[in-house]
Amino acid sequence: MVAFALIALLALTLSSCSTDTNETATPVQDQCAPPGMEAATSVPVNLDAAAAAQEEDRYTTPDVTPLEQIDTSRLGLITPGVLTVGTLSDAPPSICVNSENIFTGYDNELLRAVGEKLGLRVDFAGTEFAGLLAQVSGRRFDVGSSSITTTDERRNTVGFTNGYDFGYFSLVVPQGSPIAGFDDLDASTRIGVVQGTVQDDYVVNSLGLDPVKFPDYATAYANLKTGQIDAWVAPSQQAEGALAPGDPTAIVQNTFSVNNYVGWAVARENQPLVDALNSGLDAIIADGTWAELYADWVPRELPEGWQPGSKAAPAPELPDFAEIAARNTSDVESPVFQQKSTLAQLGDTFFDWELYKRAFPDLLKTGLPNTLILAITSGIAGTVIGMLLAMAGISRTRWLRWPARIYTDIFRGLPAVVIILIVGLGVGPIVSGITGNNPYWLGAAALSLLASAYIGEIFRSGIQSVEPGQLEASRALGFSYRRSMWLVVVPQGVRRVLPALMNQFISLIKDSSLIYFLGLLVTQRELFAVGRDLNAQTGNLSPLVAAGLFYLAMTIPLTHLVNYIDHRLRTGRADTSGTLDPVEQSIVVERG
Repeated sequence: MVAFALIALLALTLSSCSTDTNETATPVQDQCAPPGMEAATSVPVNLDAAAAAQEEDRYTTPDVTPLEQIDTSRLGLITPGVLTVGTLSDAPPSICVNSENIFTGYDNELLRAVGEKLGLRVDFAGTEFAGLLAQVSGRRFDVGSSSITTTDERRNTVGFTNGYDFGYFSLVVPQGSPIAGFDDLDASTRIGVVQGTVQDDYVVNSLGLDPVKFPDYATAYANLKTGQIDAWVAPSQQAEGALAPGDPTAIVQNTFSVNNYVGWAVARENQPLVDALNSGLDAIIADGTWAELYADWVPRELPEGWQPGSKAAPAPELPDFAEIAARNTSDVESPVFQQKSTLAQLGDTFFDWELYKRAFPDLLKTGLPNTLILAITSGIAGTVIGMLLAMAGISRTRWLRWPARIYTDIFRGLPAVVIILIVGLGVGPIVSGITGNNPYWLGAAALSLLASAYIGEIFRSGIQSVEPGQLEASRALGFSYRRSMWLVVVPQGVRRVLPALMNQFISLIKDSSLIYFLGLLVTQRELFAVGRDLNAQTGNLSPLVAAGLFYLAMTIPLTHLVNYIDHRLRTGRADTSGTLDPVEQSIVVERG
């Protein structure tokens, strides 16, 4: 409670320090809400003509299977009657978690509509883009929904549906930058991209440059606004959604290719599911659902030569976005950009008190319990396994000693993310009948295996630090080797390494955020995931700072607790009697 009070006081102090900044700042908007016609845009005039040259569309199907001929029992779904979808939570307006903690966005609402046409329930789980295609290929998910631009390289891993969106991507730079287009980028330019995206591939392979890679769009854009990078190459939807009125940035150029449209990813061998999704997509185009969702979520003029669905799908009836965009532009006065001081920018980005108050309920109700469950479960299991590894590691039998050393070297040498993915994606399909394809406890198991390697080494070093005379003395008193170890040596060794054990447990609390790579439901998110989702909704990093305060509230008391326990074990209980009994007093007097 004391730690939480201190953190609340710190947050209040920070908010009061940034009062002047927040009073003049633009009100925070939910970026994971449909922007409507007010956000309508026309085909950008600053389109890179060379990159936008039309190619022959090699992948869009000429037609689709009639919807009434689709047999949903033959789609190879993980759960019959349910479309299990892996998506992201941090790329509005296409894929995101809204303020009601529901996976939504243009891509996902389209997929819900397709699922309804097919008579399937659609269940979403959040994951990271870097592992999404592998999870679809490995049948962790039936479908990947993440504004995925189709490329030949990605088709080697997964199959794709027909296109439901097109793939502009934009070059975003600070206002006043000398960079006016993609041709101005060179080796001295710090170019930000999200790792594993088609923009990453474009900068590396098409432009021949080395970009700065970020885990998500919100972090990349925050780095651009604070001057850590010179340019940001992003999908147009994310770029337009991230730029708020008054931001010190601008989109200076766009690119487009008809051949690389945006589609849903499906396992390559599951052609029946691809066909079913294609049929559902054509059906929602025909009944106007696609046009309605498109106009509501991403209202922008279609480029010449592209339309959604199969080649036989009817052309969608859309409003004149170019006219609406021109009218909106003439009706609204463009905000005048005012350069803020570095301190004011930091205040806007990290210390928005309104967002702190908005983040705390979800952090408390969802993030904190899941973080504690994962940390405590994996901490207990890791401690038990670690003690067994330590005893095996100092065993006189090499058949115990060598396996323990190999295990420790492997699990300490591999990155935590790799271990989590190996356990989740490798073991997950084998035990799917037990886990119900829910990776939550597989993530906890991976954390346990990771922690046990470090905890085992901590225990081993503590046990071996105990003086050999302790073991010899206990053996001289008649104890066996095993009883000497468990009753004399091990307790002393554990006491000596308590601070190191607590440091490992603190690391485990923070590593719990990595299981998001396996794909989790909204209710399974831990602290960092909750903060990141609100960060994506608002484009502000304050929710992540709020999540950090919760981590502090857990780790600081633990640090002081272990220090207290260690002190008590070393010094024992203080003598508080204050007086000596008569016998002790007489002895003192006699000796005096």
